[in-house]
Amino acid sequence: MLKLTPILLILAYAAAMWFFSAWRLKRELNERSTPLNHPRLKPMLERLGRAMDLPPVEAHIYEIEPVNGLAAPDGRIFLTRGFIRKLDACEVTAEELASVVAHELGHVAHGHARRRMVDFAGQNVIRAVLAGVLGRMIPFVGPWIANIAAAALSARLSRQDEFEADAFATALMVKAGLGAEPQKSLFRKLDQLTSRAGGAPAWLMLHPRTDQRIAAIEANVARWKPR
Repeated sequence: MLKLTPILLILAYAAAMWFFSAWRLKRELNERSTPLNHPRLKPMLERLGRAMDLPPVEAHIYEIEPVNGLAAPDGRIFLTRGFIRKLDACEVTAEELASVVAHELGHVAHGHARRRMVDFAGQNVIRAVLAGVLGRMIPFVGPWIANIAAAALSARLSRQDEFEADAFATALMVKAGLGAEPQKSLFRKLDQLTSRAGGAPAWLMLHPRTDQRIAAIEANVARWKPR
C-alpha cells in the first residue's frame, strides 16, 4: 500500500487539477459567451438537429478573436467570435461552420472531455514513474526524456480524438444533406485562417495533419456509400 501511495496522490492531484480547469473554463465561458443566433447559421443548426432526430442544435459564441470551435466539458458547443467574423467576411461558409459544430458534437458524443481527465491523470503517473526511473539511470536528462514521452502520449491521444470527432461530423453532415465537402474545404483553409506556426514534429502535434484528416474523411465517405 505504501508503494501505491505516491501514485494515488498523483492521480488525486491530476483529478483535482482537471476539475479546477473545467470549473475555470466554465466560468470563463459563462462570462464571455452569447447565444449563437446568426441568420446564416440557424438553418444549419436546424438541419443538424433534424439529422439526429432532435431539436435545433444549440450553440454559443465565445467572445474571443482566435478562430476556433470548442466543446466544453459540460457539453455546450461554442464558435469563437473570430470564426463568426470570417463568416461575415465570406472567408468561410455557413456550411463550413456547420461542420465545425458537427465536429464539436462528435467530441461530446464520444465523451472526449471526460476521457481527457483519465488520460491526464495517467500521463502524470507515467511522467512521474519514468522521471524516477530514468532520473536514476540518466541523471539530469532522465526527467526531460520522461516529459517528452508523456507529451508524445498526450499528442497521440489528442489526434485520436480528432479523428473520431471528424468521423462523427462527416456522418452527421452527410445525413443532414450537407455532405462532406464543407468539412474538407474548411480544413484546407484552416492553416491560413488560424496562422498556425509550423515546425512541430508530427508525433507532438495535438491535431492530425490536414492531409491526413481529409484522407480519413474521404475514406469514410467511400466506405459508407451503398454498394
